[in-house]
Amino acid sequence: MSPDFELFIGIDWSGAKGSSHRGIAVSEAEAGQSVPSIISPPADARSWFRTSVMEYLIKKSGERKTLAGIDFAFCYPFIDENTYFPGMQDAPASAPELWALIDRINAEATDLYGGLIWKNPEFAAYYNAPAIKGHLFRSRRRQTEIAAKPIKSPSPTFNCVGPAGVGTGSLAGMRMLHKLEGQACRWPIETNTDKSLTLVEIFPSFYFSLAGVRPIKGNHARLDMLNKALAFFGSNSLPDGFVAKGPDFDEADALISSAAIRALASKPEVWSLPSCAIQEGWIFGVE
Repeated sequence: MSPDFELFIGIDWSGAKGSSHRGIAVSEAEAGQSVPSIISPPADARSWFRTSVMEYLIKKSGERKTLAGIDFAFCYPFIDENTYFPGMQDAPASAPELWALIDRINAEATDLYGGLIWKNPEFAAYYNAPAIKGHLFRSRRRQTEIAAKPIKSPSPTFNCVGPAGVGTGSLAGMRMLHKLEGQACRWPIETNTDKSLTLVEIFPSFYFSLAGVRPIKGNHARLDMLNKALAFFGSNSLPDGFVAKGPDFDEADALISSAAIRALASKPEVWSLPSCAIQEGWIFGVE
């Protein structure tokens, strides 16, 4: 049986330094087929803060039962090496332990930034980071990433360099997951979707690819292509003249994500996952 949600939120995330992020975009979709809408940042801000995104999620879920998809990896590979950090003594053995560790190491960084971990030699060794490529960095893959590959393959989670580098955003996102302990179901590490807020991991390029739209060079942000992808997920079309904003057309990613999770949430098989998802997380909708 599928959970019954009233509001579907898609968030294109950012792990960048600072406290105001042009690369964050937020979209809401009501239950049904109505076209999703872009949500502006708080009135006193030109762009979203990561902490303001967290506050927004808490507020919205206090009004209606909410499913929110956020574009970062909820966890690191574990199954391939039976650990997140191969060779490390006393490495975290569960997703919540990993989140707590990353939050603790980055406690002095503002707005949930996670890059201070690269200043810790023990942990920096595992990352491909802007200032250093660790000698233990490898292109490890979670089981969900292996399963997604025939449609669209994500970047490895320890990669924090380049436009496809998911790692920096994931560090910031894991800090948020830690801080939302008890306030949300952080699925699939937690499975009680009776809570008013359920958070899932999304991969916008995967959803565009499912819909037959190639998400490269801004093609997916063209209105005809964006509406094609929305229609694939049962959504009405955006109006003529709509232009997706953001440095990387981030609004297009947020819009398709809110429509995709709305459509996918009604499928019971989406909520049934292999046991590895408890330790590695899972991209919502990947089979």
